Amino acid sequence: MGDLDEAASIFTGVRPRLFGIAYRMLGSVSEAEDLVQDVWLRWQTTDRSVVNNPGAFLATTTTRLAINELQSARARRETYIGPWLPEPVDTSADPFLGAERGEALELAVLTLMEKLTPHERAAYVLREAFDYPYTQIAGILLSTEQGARQLVSRARKHIAGERKIPVPATAQRQLLATFLDAARTGDLETLEKLFAAEVASVSDGNGARQVSRKAVVGAARVAKYIAAFSAWYWEGVDVQWVTTNGQASAVMCRGGTLLGMVTITASETGIDQVLWMMNLDKIAAFAAVTK
Repeated sequence: MGDLDEAASIFTGVRPRLFGIAYRMLGSVSEAEDLVQDVWLRWQTTDRSVVNNPGAFLATTTTRLAINELQSARARRETYIGPWLPEPVDTSADPFLGAERGEALELAVLTLMEKLTPHERAAYVLREAFDYPYTQIAGILLSTEQGARQLVSRARKHIAGERKIPVPATAQRQLLATFLDAARTGDLETLEKLFAAEVASVSDGNGARQVSRKAVVGAARVAKYIAAFSAWYWEGVDVQWVTTNGQASAVMCRGGTLLGMVTITASETGIDQVLWMMNLDKIAAFAAVTK
């Protein structure tokens, strides 16, 4: 095996983990793929003879590049029209997305992580999803072990303070199915019963026509909002089920044309969030299910 062949073999073996780190850091499939490609190019030109642990070296490179990229990505998002939601990723083949656990992967958690500092986010991802020891997190982030522990602790407190305990995946899918039936028929009463009191309907369209540019909040308001477009939106719409970020989502299409994707987050009090992905660039990878 040639030197570059060996480098490629090593890289391919850890690539799922590198993508899993990059995606959780950036909340974007396309940005994560670009970053992992950048890591591969750097790996080819690295003096690999001095690298004792290639997996650790590549994970460190990925995390540090992601911290830098996140800072510029956030600047770009300031010009985004309306709410910005993370880009959904298909997790049907790899439920944990290269990680030890499926943590820091739900869309709701990725959205909450947007409020963390890049270093807090990195520490949280490495610890919660990939189970890295604090000494290794400290080395990656050029911090002390105590500093790494503080970063993870602050991130955990923020996420736990804003996140409700989600229902199991089977219950989430059933609630989404019931929601879609009620949305299609404009059944105001059923919709309200499904919702938690402070439910939010959030649409990511980046300025697309007929897509709300502000979140709609409150059970009665969201029910009226959803029922209002039942008459025109759902006619001729087919729904295909997909698994994104470890949960059920529904891809909407009409006549083979991709329209959007919707998923929900739910806790014991009902549906907490209805997340509409109407920016077709973010869900282009799911267009195949509409054919």
